[in-house]
Amino acid sequence: MLILGVLTTVSYLPAMLWGGIVWDDTIITNALPLQELTGLWSIWFQPSDLRQWEGHYWPMVYTTFWLEHRLWGTSPTGYHIVNVLLHFANTLLLWHLLQRLAVPGAWLIAAVFAAHPVHVESVAWIIERKDVLSGLFYLTAFLAWMKFAEKPTPVRWFVTLALFSLGMLSKSIVVTLPAALLIWHWWKQGRITVANLLALAPFFVVGWMFAAADVAFYGKNEVVSFDYTALERVLIAARALWFYTGKLLLPIDLMGVYPLWEVNSLDPIAWGYLLAAVGLAVALWLLRHRIGRGALACALFFAVTLAPVLNFVDYGYMQFSLVADRHQYLAGIGVLVALISYAVVAVRNLPRTQAAGAVRAAGAVAAAGVLAVFTALSWQHAELYRSDLTLFTHIAGYNPAARDIHYNLGIALAENERFAEAEESFQRALGYTPRHERALRNLGIAQLRQHRHKEALATYRRLLAIAPRDSAGLANLAIALHYLGKTDEAMPYLDRALILDPELHTAKNNREQMPKLRAHTDTGIVLAEEGRLDEAEKFLRGVVEIEPRYTVALRPLAHLQRRQGRHDEALVLYRKIAELDPDEAIAQADLGMALLELGHNEEALASLEQALALDPNLEEAQANLDIARRKVQEGQ
Repeated sequence: MLILGVLTTVSYLPAMLWGGIVWDDTIITNALPLQELTGLWSIWFQPSDLRQWEGHYWPMVYTTFWLEHRLWGTSPTGYHIVNVLLHFANTLLLWHLLQRLAVPGAWLIAAVFAAHPVHVESVAWIIERKDVLSGLFYLTAFLAWMKFAEKPTPVRWFVTLALFSLGMLSKSIVVTLPAALLIWHWWKQGRITVANLLALAPFFVVGWMFAAADVAFYGKNEVVSFDYTALERVLIAARALWFYTGKLLLPIDLMGVYPLWEVNSLDPIAWGYLLAAVGLAVALWLLRHRIGRGALACALFFAVTLAPVLNFVDYGYMQFSLVADRHQYLAGIGVLVALISYAVVAVRNLPRTQAAGAVRAAGAVAAAGVLAVFTALSWQHAELYRSDLTLFTHIAGYNPAARDIHYNLGIALAENERFAEAEESFQRALGYTPRHERALRNLGIAQLRQHRHKEALATYRRLLAIAPRDSAGLANLAIALHYLGKTDEAMPYLDRALILDPELHTAKNNREQMPKLRAHTDTGIVLAEEGRLDEAEKFLRGVVEIEPRYTVALRPLAHLQRRQGRHDEALVLYRKIAELDPDEAIAQADLGMALLELGHNEEALASLEQALALDPNLEEAQANLDIARRKVQEGQ
């Protein structure tokens, strides 16, 4: 137990120490039912209150979150620790279960289960409490049924049914438990009796009732339908079985969203997966008298437990990927048991010779090495759940075609004020989904934050062509117009945004502020033209103090300082304007003129050349460029 505890702790230490709120974990911080004392009623009897975040009816999971919210609020550390503790409890339950089944290598199987990197998604991701909690009820129900089989009593039968029901209320994957129990009966007895079927029949009924209710609830939240044929779904399932087996054997390149497979019923490789799966099943059946029923029972357990997520039934995640690590949290036990137990038996059956002793020692070293490598890989993978930025960067790096991941990465980059990179991510998301409204909205924000108002304006016009009632889009389009000096044109968009959403903070503030800023700017410009420079500067400075990035006011203020002979101060402002509007020809021309007046001839030359590259028709810039070239040549 101590070693299992150490393996679990070390594997998930990064999640417990540094793990954050990532991706769908925001339900913990945003969902009102988890925050309010009365929320427990909503979780159980008004699940639609959670529909924005969770499309399934799994109230046990959210009850644990509700309880934890009373203890440590939205601090992620407590939630991560509870997930790890649940995984450790499942490890101990698995060890105990395998011992009761007299499976060779029970402890080693439990140790691999504890440290296996493929389980990181289920343990280090808070929202996947579904996997570890449902696993707890699944394993305890399995143990309870074994006790019932040893000594059938109504109490033991009802305890098992209650644990099974709690598991179904945690995650619907538990629906496969009755089938797994029949597999166990077959493995133990060599047959399934009528008594076994009768005893488990109510479990099948209860399981299907829970599953049907969950599917109905899910259908109200998200209607999905994929046009895979029956044959294509069989081919997908066969490939998925080998995919999951491969990740158990070689857990590298793990990622939150795997590439979406291209499905072609004429693909010979796809048929190869199917033939290999059927061939293995037939071989294990034919060899059952020589090698025992255990191998076939493990294979059946693996396939049956994965069945709900082998894409025979449509669900929303299939639009992103047809496989996920979290899907085999329980199912993978079948493969681990088969491989490790048979290896242990093979080593134990070696003759008592010196060479065999060396093989046994090498096997022990190899087992320790595998545990060490798995622990290190789990540590490394668990570190990704530190933040959205680390997680989405990793997924996007391994799966560039994950369209929604690029959008999520863009949000994370923007939150870290890395707006140029965020813009690139939003553009990639739009490359896959051109009508992605949220990507367009946030792309515009990234462009605004980089002071690229012309591009932001084009982005928001594109958004509003798709979603004309997008209040945030209307408000941000008005901001772009305002910064381009078109405040009068911006006002109707703000008015429309406020009609659609009277509480939109951005629109309310800008509706009051923008006209004042523009009016004060215009007043400053008029005063400057009349020669009342001190009064003009007062108005323009007032605007700049409120909005330091408002180039419409910065430019006349810089011109005013230049007229007063305050060339150094003017140069500072011209530099700022050129930095804010690097692709604006006038900004570069003004900077070049100011640099030229102060004798910075080479810098002036570069700015003026850039200005004319942006707009060859700037006559004053061309004249200044000729002067700058002559002065540079004279200086040389």
